[in-house]
Amino acid sequence: MLRALLLGLFSLALIAGGLVLYGYFEIQRAGPATQPVTVVIEPGTGLEGIARTLEAANAVDWSWWVVAAAVVPGDERPLLAGEYEIPPGASASAIVRLLRDGKVVVHRLTVPEGMAVAQIMRLVEDTAALSGSLPPMPPEGSLLPETYNFTRGENRSAMIDRMRRAMAGTLAQAWEKRSPDLPFTTPEEALVLASIIEKETARDSERRRIAGVFVNRLNRGMRLQSDPTVIYGITSGARGLGRGLTRSELDTATPYNTYTIPGLPPGPIASPGQDSIEAAVNPLKTNDLYFVADGSGGHAFAATLDEHNRNVKKWRDLQAAKGN
Repeated sequence: MLRALLLGLFSLALIAGGLVLYGYFEIQRAGPATQPVTVVIEPGTGLEGIARTLEAANAVDWSWWVVAAAVVPGDERPLLAGEYEIPPGASASAIVRLLRDGKVVVHRLTVPEGMAVAQIMRLVEDTAALSGSLPPMPPEGSLLPETYNFTRGENRSAMIDRMRRAMAGTLAQAWEKRSPDLPFTTPEEALVLASIIEKETARDSERRRIAGVFVNRLNRGMRLQSDPTVIYGITSGARGLGRGLTRSELDTATPYNTYTIPGLPPGPIASPGQDSIEAAVNPLKTNDLYFVADGSGGHAFAATLDEHNRNVKKWRDLQAAKGN
C-alpha cells in the first residue's frame, strides 16, 4: 500500500515537473507574429485582459502563456499600460518584460519652420495619437517649430503648452546673446524680425545676411518691403497666397504691409525656428540693403539700388526664359 502511494506521488511529481518544464518552454518559445505588432494596453486593464489583448493581436498563441510568464517568481513589477510594438517572434516572457519596463512606442510630431499658428493647431488636431481638445488659439509666433516626442494619449493642450514653453526658452536664450547695437529693444520685436527672415529664405547660410539687410534698412529708416508680410496681411497666415502679389496689393495699406508702414509689423507673421531667431539677434554686418531671388533657390544681395536693379533684371530674364 505504502509502495503504491509513493509510486503515485512520484508519478504526480514527474507529471508536475513535466508540466512546469513544458510551460517554461512555451513562455520562452518564439511567438507567432512574423511582423511587428502594435497593441494598446488601456490604463486599469488587469493581467487577464492584457493577455487576451495580446492573443487577439496574434502576439501570442494563447493568452495563458502571458499569465504564466507574468507569475514566474523573480520579478514582481506590474505590467504597465501604454502603446507597445511587439517585435516579430517575441516570446511571452519577452513581451512581459517589455510591458514591465514600460518601453512604449514613442511618436514624433514635426512642426516645420515657417508655419502660422493656425496651421500648427490644425497639425496638432490632425495627429491621431494625441487626445483631448485644442486650447484657445495662442498668439502668432509663440510656438516653436521642431520635432516633439510624445506617447499615445498625450493631451493636445499639453502639447501646445510644450511648444509655447520651448519658444519662450529659445527666444530668451537667444536674446541674452544678442548683438549690442540692434535697432529694436525687446525680444518680442526680435521674434517679429525672425518670423520675416523665416519666410524670406529656407537656406541656413542666408539667414544672418538677410537679417543684416533688414537691420540696415531699419537703421536707415527705410521700409522693409518684405513680400511675406504683405501676404500675411491678406491671409493672416491661414493659407498661402498661391500666386504672386499684385501692384494694388503692394500699395494697399494693412498693419503688416511693410511697403506702406515704417519699421516692423505689429507682430510675427509665422513661427520661426531657432536658426532664424538667432539670426535676428546676431545679424551679419554688411552694407547690403537689397536682395532678390537668384533663380537657384537663394538670393542675390546688393548694397546699392543700381546693383539691385541689375539683379532684378537677371531674375526677370530667368523667369521670362521659363515662361513665367
